[in-house]
Amino acid sequence: MNGRRISPLTAAAHCVKPRGQMTPRQICIVDALTAESMDFAVMRQFAMRLRGLFRGGSLKKLDEWIWDATSCSVYATRRFAKTLRQDIDAVQNAVVGPWSNGQTEGLINRLKTLKRSMYGRASIELLRARMLPLHDSNLHRE
Repeated sequence: MNGRRISPLTAAAHCVKPRGQMTPRQICIVDALTAESMDFAVMRQFAMRLRGLFRGGSLKKLDEWIWDATSCSVYATRRFAKTLRQDIDAVQNAVVGPWSNGQTEGLINRLKTLKRSMYGRASIELLRARMLPLHDSNLHRE
């Protein structure tokens, strides 16, 4: 990794990102972090297992993951597993359920982007025109 330091936030992002979605530079960074830090290697292994669970796992595998994570040598992983246990019903639903809040988040982000772009010059009518679809009267012009 040519002696450069990376931020904890960057290391965390690399820890949870699948290898198939990484650039060659990111792969080099992950390989270097894995070689230099056993804690990073362990956390990455747990992160990839958990990611797999959310992509189609079973409740049995979730229980195994939490059991393994609570006895992990890395404190952050143990703490995270204990936090998951506190809201286990929601976590189980996320593992087995087909639902996602992605569409809702997309609409919220769109609204926030429009709001930011119109600061100081927007009225409620302009916001309504930008957010709501065209009315039938606008679609059927003669």
